[in-house]
Amino acid sequence: MTEVDAHFVQSEQDRFQPTRFAQSHWGEDHLNGPALVGLAARALESAFGLPEFLPARLTVDLFKAARGLPTTTKVALIREGRRVRNSECELVQDGVTVARATLVQYRLSEAPRGEEWTSTAHFEAPVALDGGRMTYMGSDEAGWSRAIADHQNASRKRFMNRTITVVHGYPNSPFVRAAMAAEGTSLVTNLGTAGVGYINGDLTVALARLPIDEWIGVQADSHWAADGVAVGASTLYDSAGAFGTGLVTAISNPAAQIDFNNDPFPDRTAPR
Repeated sequence: MTEVDAHFVQSEQDRFQPTRFAQSHWGEDHLNGPALVGLAARALESAFGLPEFLPARLTVDLFKAARGLPTTTKVALIREGRRVRNSECELVQDGVTVARATLVQYRLSEAPRGEEWTSTAHFEAPVALDGGRMTYMGSDEAGWSRAIADHQNASRKRFMNRTITVVHGYPNSPFVRAAMAAEGTSLVTNLGTAGVGYINGDLTVALARLPIDEWIGVQADSHWAADGVAVGASTLYDSAGAFGTGLVTAISNPAAQIDFNNDPFPDRTAPR
């Protein structure tokens, strides 16, 4: 198969073959989180997306390590209400569900009266963004660079990401771009002085609106850890400001800890 710059190639209506771009830093035959999240988000939006509804919350549970195998998407509309729609997608490999995603959509409407509290949000992007797709990684201690290893420190992390196409031949929608970028919440909250030693088992991305740009910024807001379990939250940004939140829970995985100073897969970027 000729190499394409995408996570998957579609072989049948609901069947997809991973490419090398979908591979993870966690193992030679593991798929990365953005690839799985993007595939599920795309399947749900393609099947159930409506212009008058906002995809307000996507939760993806990553049950087990997905491999470089043909992956089938199974979607179902759980509830179709006048103001709220709920749907579900399973990612299946060799008859086993490796991930399950749930999507909540809200009908767009007029805002209520009055003013509400909002937190102070500030994100300073790199001075210049080139036309490539590689992540810009940043931290309070080291500023911005293209190498994740530069930011193995104990300061606050952030990145700018222009996501790779999920399925070859089909451009990513704003919703899919937001979902894939938000999966990097695990990176910006769990990257420490010795690399990444927590592997996230889920992602929840909540959106007040869709992003207006291809480049999306993700900035860590909190990281709490105890007894091998970590919780991380981030804010998502585009050129108009903050538009959503990412949340991950993660479990300690020291046996396979990723030290980007000694990366076994140096030709891969994370996240993509």
